[in-house]
Amino acid sequence: MTLLIVALAVWGLVASDHLIRKVMCLAMLESMVILEFLRLGMVEDGSAPILGGGPSSPMVDPLPQALMLTAIVIGVCFNALAAALIVRLRASGRSLRASELHDD
Repeated sequence: MTLLIVALAVWGLVASDHLIRKVMCLAMLESMVILEFLRLGMVEDGSAPILGGGPSSPMVDPLPQALMLTAIVIGVCFNALAAALIVRLRASGRSLRASELHDD
């Protein structure tokens, strides 16, 4: 399912000419990468290291979770900046089509 959503996001990013759709596809792609990293960092029946389940119990590695939290924050900042730029483009009377922006 993840590969299908990633493929759709990449296809939408390449095929779409509208800037809002491109930003939405980038957000989908970012979300799928974050979910995949979190899935790979998961340990079956693992506990958080802070809970101290004992030396023999499996523990979840907190590094992927911390990195993905940072990636989420960066993604939100990117989306906010992209939305602000799109609003400024539209307010100036320019088109939101990427092909028309290249001509200017």
